[in-house]
Order: sequence, then structure tokens, then C-alpha cells
Amino acid sequence: MSRESIFRQTAIVSLSVAIGVATLCGCRTNEEKPTEPVSAITIETQPDGIHVKTSQADFTLLPNGALTAHLKNGADWLSLDEPSANTGILVVSGKLTIGDFALDLAHARIEPANGKLGRLGKRVEVTGRSASTGIEETVRVEAYDDFPCLALLSADYKNPGDKEVALDTVTLQRHSLNASLADNKAQPHEMWAFFGSSLKWGKDDVLPIPAKFWQENPFGTPVETRDDLGRVGGGIPVVALWTSNAGLAIGHLETLPLALSIPTETTADGKVEAGVEIPANVMLKPGENYSTPRTFVTVYRGDYYEPLSTWSRAIEREGLGRPKNNDENYAVSWCGWGYESNVTPRQMIDTIPKLKELGIHWATLDDRWFNNYGDWQPREDTFGGNAIQDMVREFHRQGIKVQLWWLPLAVEDGKFGYGDHKYVVSDVVKEHPDWLILNEKGQPARMTRNLAALCPAVPEVREYYKQLTERFIREWDFDGHKLDNIYATPRCYNPKHHHKSPLDSVYAMGDVYKTIFETTRALKPDSITQSCPCGTPPSLAWLRYMDQGVTADPVGSVQVRRRIKMYKALLGPHAAVYGDHVELTRISGANTGNEQDIGDDFASTLGAGGVLGTKFTWPDYGPKWKNVYLNPEKEAHWKKWIALYNEKMLSKGTFLNLYVYGYDVPEAYAIEKDGSIYYAFYAPSYGEKTSGLQKWSGDVELRGLDTKIFHVVDYANGKNYGSVTGPTAKLAVEFTGNLLLQATPEEVSH
Repeated sequence: MSRESIFRQTAIVSLSVAIGVATLCGCRTNEEKPTEPVSAITIETQPDGIHVKTSQADFTLLPNGALTAHLKNGADWLSLDEPSANTGILVVSGKLTIGDFALDLAHARIEPANGKLGRLGKRVEVTGRSASTGIEETVRVEAYDDFPCLALLSADYKNPGDKEVALDTVTLQRHSLNASLADNKAQPHEMWAFFGSSLKWGKDDVLPIPAKFWQENPFGTPVETRDDLGRVGGGIPVVALWTSNAGLAIGHLETLPLALSIPTETTADGKVEAGVEIPANVMLKPGENYSTPRTFVTVYRGDYYEPLSTWSRAIEREGLGRPKNNDENYAVSWCGWGYESNVTPRQMIDTIPKLKELGIHWATLDDRWFNNYGDWQPREDTFGGNAIQDMVREFHRQGIKVQLWWLPLAVEDGKFGYGDHKYVVSDVVKEHPDWLILNEKGQPARMTRNLAALCPAVPEVREYYKQLTERFIREWDFDGHKLDNIYATPRCYNPKHHHKSPLDSVYAMGDVYKTIFETTRALKPDSITQSCPCGTPPSLAWLRYMDQGVTADPVGSVQVRRRIKMYKALLGPHAAVYGDHVELTRISGANTGNEQDIGDDFASTLGAGGVLGTKFTWPDYGPKWKNVYLNPEKEAHWKKWIALYNEKMLSKGTFLNLYVYGYDVPEAYAIEKDGSIYYAFYAPSYGEKTSGLQKWSGDVELRGLDTKIFHVVDYANGKNYGSVTGPTAKLAVEFTGNLLLQATPEEVSH
């Protein structure tokens, strides 16, 4: 069968060059034609396979379909890849694993690559056949000069026989990774990893691989949880692994949130195996074929920042451009969630004097201001009448902009509830029951918070959310959105929608977020659209339709820093990334029903290049809010750090990936701004969940400096560290918790 509509095909651009002879007054010109650029990529067939060599890497296609990767390091080659019987392409048909495909490497077809990743590149196409099933296999490898550390792998399967053949799953990019190949002091499994899957609120997505480990890493569609969130899911389709000097990452490079997985595990011999498992779920009739999406492998030095940045630049070439930031995206923000779900207009408005005193001009009206999910009208008991419009008007009168919390696509159908709110039947469901996403049993499918969902593939649904956005921004005069609990959309089996595939609803999710973002920007260019995948990485579906990433309910300071780095890689080194409420940098009683948010670590957000945020309550409304009440002692701390943030504005600087997470100790970050480089160092274990401040003593490296003299100061505490000389300087320091340094060229500092 032909490629399903769920896979967006790469357009093939045919270039024809007409060579003409110009004449003038009957005379032929002899001007030389400009030289056409030629790809620097070379293809060599060697005994072990076909080598695709770029300026920085060597990708080798083996007879079993494995694609190994080596990174050039001077005269040497670095790699974690160790081919084995468990690498190569794996095809499953029913209960049968088809393991007898034999690729004819000797007759490979080599031609220029013709995708969107660049004008110059090479493509290798190799065919093979399974003797047991007769299925024909065509494997393609693509490499581009503009992405010398990246190679694409895809495959086609054709049934040339006279009987149907089941094609259940195809697994590409199967790798067996051995840390010992890059570091002879390491055990095979001793590497760090980033998992882009959205699995569970608060789960670490950056972690060292233990000796025993397995994680499925599904992407695209909802993932059930055992907590009150009900469903998460979505994710960034990248799994990255690295040691101190070499890394490898795999994933897919389609611009839709494909439903697939990248299972990763440690094996009995201590190595780490991973591969991109694609659920084909087709019956190939005689003469039909199936095509996989394009998967990728990339090799690098550094940590997860490098492959995420490479992936992001690649999907930008594929058509998913990054939104541009405005100045307001970088402003410190206060959120009314300190008062939780029963916040009142009085509590919001009474905070204004303190916001102005602290230099904060953004506020957020958070969860449960509304009557129900879906209709998004004010709840009568707290925001009755015109209370919302009056509140917004008062904030604006005093120079403060306001965001509104809401959750697109979610609707109530009378079942379940969340917190103290029992679900009713939303008016939009009563009026348009045909808009609902239905599961295979014909019942409303569930998304986050066990809510029902409207189908984003229905044009009328997208128009409904355009009208809601216009109500919030134009009629109620809000200045932006906090879109929260944003994960994935369920598959839709509603027969009235006439979908080509149940995944149409999953792939159309981004269209609704695009509508919200573009409508908001058109009405208010200085707006903020913030999307929060609470406790997990973001989703490919809506990643490009917001202008402020969020560290998304971090569990402690360490997750704040990791996620800021993740978003800087995904959205660009100047991206605005909200560090979320500072109170979340230290948590006690997480997942116990008695969570206490008691953090005050502004340094983790400021030093890593994020945007400060807080949810303090003020004035004192009593003991119910004692943990987040801005008492006089805390107020002095808040004033110091907010003033420091507004003075330095490091969130607008250029994030420099100079340190390798997991291997450079202490943990470090660097930002260039206005000729200076700002360094942030964090003591091990600082800020993790209930831990306190840790001490650290020793040398730190100031990397990325020019070859000149720099004056170094601790800009948070006013301590002078004297002068150092670039390009890399060592400094003996001792600190508790964190150390923030500014290195300024001496001709500037003087």
C-alpha cells in the first residue's frame, strides 16, 4: 500500500538547469558559467558496509540495516556504537520476527539527497529481500552538508507475492551502546541520558543510566498515569545518551507527533540498547508497500543540548519555524496560584502594590476562575458578574499586564472530577456532541485530568477556539495565556468525523495551538503565550506555537536548570524560558497530599538564563497560605533577586553550551551578554526535593573566554575575584549552594 497520510512526505524538488548561449549583435559571449557547489560528503563501500563520510562524522550502513555512527576527533574517531546481533532493522509480522533480510550493498544506488535539510547532500539506497516471507525491503540513508553530524534512515516494504502479509512493527536505528568505547574507565552502561518522553509528573528526564534499566518512551499519544492527572503524553521524539567525550542520539524527524516509541534498556552484558519502534499495523496486500517515517542518528560531544539543538534546527528546515520573542516574554511574572483554586478578585488586586514595589509588571489569573472546562465562563461564586473584566481593568490601570489560565480541547461530560470540582456537562458538549473525540467503544475518550476532549481535526472546533481566544484577548482584554496541563490528544474513532486515520486528531492538535498563538499575536503583539506540560517535556505537536517555554512544575532546583537548558536547545539560545514559581525549587511532602512549596532559589533560574517567577501571597490572609506568604524576611530576599534579574536580564543573553551535564563538577552554565560572560555554578545535589544548601570547594573553569584579560566578580554578592586570562581560566572558589560570576574584559570594566 502507499505511504499513509499520517506520514508527511518529503517533497522531491527537481532542478533543471537550462544552459543557453547569450548573443548580442550576432556575437556569442564567452562568459564562464559559475561553478556549481558540490557536496563534500563521500560514499565508500568497504568490507564492513557502506560508509557515508561527512566533514565531522562517519555513518556506516551494515548488511543487517544497522547504521553505526562515529564522530571525528582530530585523527581519531569517537563512538558509543558497538554492533551486535541485537542491532540492525527489526521487522515483526504477527508472532514472527523477520530476521532474514539481506541487503545487497554491492549494488547500492547513490545519488544527491533531495530533502529540505540543505541543497547539498548524498543519498544511498539499498534493496534486499526476506527469503522466508518474500517481502522486499528498500533502505535509504541521507546525509546533508549542513548537518554533518546527522544521518537519516528510512525503509520501504513491498509485498510482491499473491497473499497478504502482516506488517506489525518496524524498528529502525537499533543501537547497542558501550560507554567503555569512549572512556576506558567506564562500565558499559555508565552514561547519562535525556528522554524526551512525557511519562509522569515530576519524573526526571535527565538521569544517569543504572545497571538495571528499562523505559519504553512512547511518543505522540496520551500516556495513562496512576495519579489524578489521568493522562500525560506527547513528548519530544529524541533519546540522547552521552559520556564525558562522546554522545549519540536517535529519534524521528517528521513534523507530526507520530505515535511510536524509543524503548531503552540495559542488557545482561551491561550495554545500553535503544531503537525507534514504529507501529506499522498494516496488512500488505499483493503489490502494496509501506514506508516508514524518517528516523535519525546524530553523534556529538557534549550533553543533551547538542542533539536537541540539532533536531530543532532540522525540523525548522522541515517547516516548523521558531516563533520570535518579544520583550514582554522576558518580564518577571507573579502568579495567583499561591491562593490556589479558590482565588478571589480581591486577593488578586490586593497584591498590586507589592508587585509594583518589587518591579513586577506581569500577573496570572490561574486555575479555577471558570465555571467548567469547555465553556470557560466565570464561576459565579468567586468571579460573578463583571468581576474578571473589572479585575483586568484595575491591573492595567496600575501598569500591570495579566495572563489567563486555561486548557484548550478539554471539556466536561458529567463524569469524574478534579480536586473539589465535580464535572458537569459543558454547554459546548450539549450543543455540539458530535465534536467529541470518541474511543474505539464509541465513548468519550479521556485526556488530562480525565476530561473529555473536542476533536481538533474538526474545522468547527478550531473556529471555536479562535472565538474563545478573541473573547479572552479582545473582549476581556487579557494580555496572554497560561495554557496548562498541555500534553497530547487521544485518537479519535468518531464515525461522524470521517477521519482517514484515528490519529488525525493527534496530528491536528497543533492546529488549535497555532490558531490560539497567531490570533493572540495579531490582537496583541506584546502578548505572552505560555504552554506548560506539567512535570514533563513538551510536545512536538505544539512546541512551535508559544513564545515562552516553562520548566513545568519542577521538583526542585535541579529540574529548573535542566529544563531551562532543554528549552534553550529546542527554542534557541535567546529563548524566553519561564523558571516557574520559585517556591517549587524546594518541595517537602511531594506526592503525599500535603505538599509544601518552600523554595527561594532564584539563582537557579537567573544563572541558567531563565525568567523569574513567583506565587507569593500578600498581604497576610492567615495561616492557610503561610508557606508562600511574603513575610518581611522573604521580602528582602525577593527584592534582591528580582532587582538583580531586572538589572542583568541574562534571559535575553546568548546561552553558551560550554559544560557537559553529569560530568563537569560543579554543575555549570554560561551566558554571553553585552561583551561579558556570566557563569553559574551549583553545588552537587543542591535544591533536589528536600535537600538543603550544599557546600563546594575547589577550582572552577571559566570557559569560552577570548584570549585577553578579564575581571571577575560575584555579581550576586559583590565579591571581587580579580583578573584571569582566557581562553580558559581556572579560579579557586568556595561557595554554598551557588556561585554567580561575571567576567568582563578589563578594557570594558575599567
